[in-house]
Amino acid sequence: MTRVALIHALEESMAPARAAVQRHWPSVFAFDVLDTSLAIDRAHAGRLQPAFYERLAALASYAAGARGQSGSTAGILFTCSAFGPAIDAVKARVELPVLRPNESAFRLALKHGRSIGLVVSFDSSAESLEQELIAMAEAEGVGVKVSVAVASGALEALKAGDGRTHDSIVARVAQRLQDVDVVVLGQFSMARAAEVVADAGFAGRVITTPDAAVSDLRDRILGDRSADTGVSRFTTVE
Repeated sequence: MTRVALIHALEESMAPARAAVQRHWPSVFAFDVLDTSLAIDRAHAGRLQPAFYERLAALASYAAGARGQSGSTAGILFTCSAFGPAIDAVKARVELPVLRPNESAFRLALKHGRSIGLVVSFDSSAESLEQELIAMAEAEGVGVKVSVAVASGALEALKAGDGRTHDSIVARVAQRLQDVDVVVLGQFSMARAAEVVADAGFAGRVITTPDAAVSDLRDRILGDRSADTGVSRFTTVE
């Protein structure tokens, strides 16, 4: 049985990641590594300080070395979007497939349009994710227009147990991006709002990060590339 690690900085990312695993790779043994202080410390720091690099490297080293009845770890998926450069540093140190939370979703977005909306609920990740998407487009030699919108208050509502308010805020913010071809819900915790976004009248495609990421990690490890995995009108398809 294939074994993969899901590394989280937010408790709210765990359920969407698990749901995506169940949809797209039910045969895999996925285990969770959680450090809820990471997101809090990142927000307080205001920037990605050197200490975060070592902290994420330590988590990845633990995950990569974890071995059980299902065998050794075959890949790692980080689920918090505010640590992109630190995750890239992990990639250079760990001899396993390692994915940033958003890279798979961004790759799909570039496949489906050149005007891309990005909605985030963790505002500390907004600037770094926009830069990540633009850099990916430049690396692929394509021009892209990125529109970023912050769903202020959505994450706080979700943490308080009010999922309905979270989804409503995300949908309302996404509606401001009607001139884009596709919208990416930038946090794993936002995937639950995808159908609400579509039902609120968004006409383009909506990409959720956990579905895109789990599908991509599966394909990298198993060597199977799907033509359009991870995107449909409001959620993901096989």
